[in-house]
Amino acid sequence: MDGYWYVVQIYTGHEKKVKLNLNNMIAREELQDEILQVNVPLTEVVEVKDSQRKVSARPSYPGYVLVNTTHELGPHVDSPIGQRSWELIQSTPGVMNFLGPTSHPTPLDADDVEAMLQMSTQEEEAAPIPAVEYEVGDKVKVINGAFNGFPGEIAEIDMERKRLRLSISLFGRSTSVDLGLLEVEQLNN
Repeated sequence: MDGYWYVVQIYTGHEKKVKLNLNNMIAREELQDEILQVNVPLTEVVEVKDSQRKVSARPSYPGYVLVNTTHELGPHVDSPIGQRSWELIQSTPGVMNFLGPTSHPTPLDADDVEAMLQMSTQEEEAAPIPAVEYEVGDKVKVINGAFNGFPGEIAEIDMERKRLRLSISLFGRSTSVDLGLLEVEQLNN
């Protein structure tokens, strides 16, 4: 990996906004040759809302962005361009601080950066991960298949296989049904 990579802590949920603000400030100050890249690693997740399957991208590391520079950054460095770039990033709305000691931002090891970026890329290429917040005992409604519309209670969760075992009442008897994570939706209590 070329240059220096830094992790910048930001307000959670403002990843895209901070990236846009940083890129605008970099362009305005003409620092494109110094600050090479602002990266928000994303992961695709699948959600079921209103009985519709929706794929969306979420930050892999909420509350953080990666910044790639040509020089070391911070108030302690000898390079005026490194000090100027550090000040620009610090003054960007939504930015809290650099990861590492406050007065001396610490660049990441090349191996760590590569692993973070590669993990994000692999997750994007792989099947999206269902965004599931179910627990055993939760009440759900089947939204797909032969039991469509039936309410049930989660008896078991298998995240490896992305399956749920539900207990559904049929003709007054409890029946065990094995369904995919995206075949049910949470019932509002």
